[in-house]
Amino acid sequence: MADRYRILVLNQISDVGLKRLPAERYECSKDEARPDAVLVRSADMHAMTIPETVKAVGRAGAGTNNIPVKVMSARGIPVFNAPGANANAVKELVLSGMLMAARNLVPAIDFVKSLKGDDRSLHKQVEDGKKQFAGIELPHHTLGVIGLGKIGSLVADVAIRLGMNVLGFDPEITVEAAWSLPSQVRKAHSIDEVLRSCDFVTLHVPLVEATRHLVNQRNLQSVRPGTVLLNFSREGIVDDAAVVEALAAQRLRYYVTDFPSNALDAHPGVIALPHLGASTHEAEENCAVMVVDQLRDFLENGSIVNSVNFPAVSMQREAPFRLSVAHANVPNMVGQISATMGENRLNIHNMINKSRDELAYTLLDVDSAPSQSVIASLRSIEGVLDARFLPVER
Repeated sequence: MADRYRILVLNQISDVGLKRLPAERYECSKDEARPDAVLVRSADMHAMTIPETVKAVGRAGAGTNNIPVKVMSARGIPVFNAPGANANAVKELVLSGMLMAARNLVPAIDFVKSLKGDDRSLHKQVEDGKKQFAGIELPHHTLGVIGLGKIGSLVADVAIRLGMNVLGFDPEITVEAAWSLPSQVRKAHSIDEVLRSCDFVTLHVPLVEATRHLVNQRNLQSVRPGTVLLNFSREGIVDDAAVVEALAAQRLRYYVTDFPSNALDAHPGVIALPHLGASTHEAEENCAVMVVDQLRDFLENGSIVNSVNFPAVSMQREAPFRLSVAHANVPNMVGQISATMGENRLNIHNMINKSRDELAYTLLDVDSAPSQSVIASLRSIEGVLDARFLPVER
């Protein structure tokens, strides 16, 4: 048997996920010098020297801001994530945040902790002081959901079940997400429309350049007085300084966030949590299982599912010998790959090619084993980023 696949594990990854890598074929280590793949949660890989042996990176979670995705793309390395695996955990935390704000639970708890005296005195202080914490109930209020992926859809669904009205906005909603969205969700045409129309607004979008400070000083001018803003998405999507200003002007009643900062911490209208979105045993296991399965399928079969930089590509094996080619999305690339097969007398049994923006990926099943010189020939084609031979058994 050939060498096993070597996996560098940068963070504590759930054993439930790691056990899906057969010990006879995989070796996982925290200090592997020449790994075939990297498994990561929150470790910052931007300053890390990523070995030339790495063929894939798997993030046991949704966000990939801690991974140098552009650098990986240039090397032909897919970056996998686990979208939706922590969706229920985040949904429950959003609901918790809405309830904490609606019922003024945080200042109420702080009030009770400050009380002094015997039980009779405590009872009197409670009765005298509780009026200042009177809140609202969720039914009949309107929740705005910005970002209608898996998490946003689940949040919308639970809000509807609680009797709330839901207004949603997502200019890039996928067909799959649209099908899973509750029919009662009304469609908004802009973020501004959501902010000026809702009592609660929750954010569920990735942090990219287009979403940085998506909620800012300008659009916070239009919120209903007393609006509750919730951010369990990513730090940077909300302009903290603009939030503090809106809280001071009482346009926002609360800002509930999973991302504390010095600008926010001193304000009584901020409910800041220590990045608890995916911090449940179930979410950690779900994320680990999803990303490990994807990583294994890529290493063994060349399949790409849930990559943030490469197209989704999957093809049932119809021959014992498979080649994968990661390459630039340029004209005549498939022709050059096919010509290389012909020049080396390799019959193509089946082939699939997919592209995504500037990158593309080709899988080929051939009837006989390609030599190392064939792999070298593929890699020498201008625009090819990587080429691998994937036999049925390693």
